[in-house]
Amino acid sequence: MPPEYALVPIAFVTSALAGVMGMGGGVLLIAAMPGLVPTAAIFPLHACTQLASNVSRAAFGWRHLQLQFVPPLLAGALLGAWLGGEVYASLDLYWLPAIVGVLILLLTWVPLPQVRRAGAPGLLLLGFYQTGLGMVAGATGPLGAAVLLQHSSDRDWLVVNTAMYMSISHAMRVGAFMLLGFSISPWWPLLLALLVAVTAGSWVGTRLRAHIPAVNFRRWFRLLVTALALRMIAMPLLDL
Repeated sequence: MPPEYALVPIAFVTSALAGVMGMGGGVLLIAAMPGLVPTAAIFPLHACTQLASNVSRAAFGWRHLQLQFVPPLLAGALLGAWLGGEVYASLDLYWLPAIVGVLILLLTWVPLPQVRRAGAPGLLLLGFYQTGLGMVAGATGPLGAAVLLQHSSDRDWLVVNTAMYMSISHAMRVGAFMLLGFSISPWWPLLLALLVAVTAGSWVGTRLRAHIPAVNFRRWFRLLVTALALRMIAMPLLDL
């Protein structure tokens, strides 16, 4: 079996983790991808996989969706995909794993800002920076927590609506990568397996959510993400 198929069980576990905690799965998945797929394919495949993971997670908890958030998030995401795509097209892909590793460490260890409850302008800004930064960092789900927490601290509500805004962000990113010339056709067997895995992971995570305290995951999650991020930083440096 080709080595890239090792991502399939990883995708299942990370999607189940996101189903329990509402975030973190995308960070773990992208940190595991370097070395298993070519650098140029990491972000597009990650965006496609995370789109399926988030759409399925939102669908399984559809009763908690706040659809009035969609228009400002979508408008911001469109602008973010355009600007982020311009930046991504100018990056040196050799150093991309190291750049993403540093950004993951920042997202994992730097405290999120405290914000006041945001209306439409705040949600538009969330869609913009979530998608724009996602084009060059891949996994930025934790950034939105500071905004959504001002609307509700209910765990199910946060998980489902995080999945909704990340679905919008990843859909815009997939479209941007297509416009930049990425072709899915050589990757469709792997991508199909990943889509099945993350959908199954969302289903499992949704059912486990009520039974697993999030605090039990947070410490070990941060340590694992840190180890994977340091691996990403080291990869291009070891090749010099």
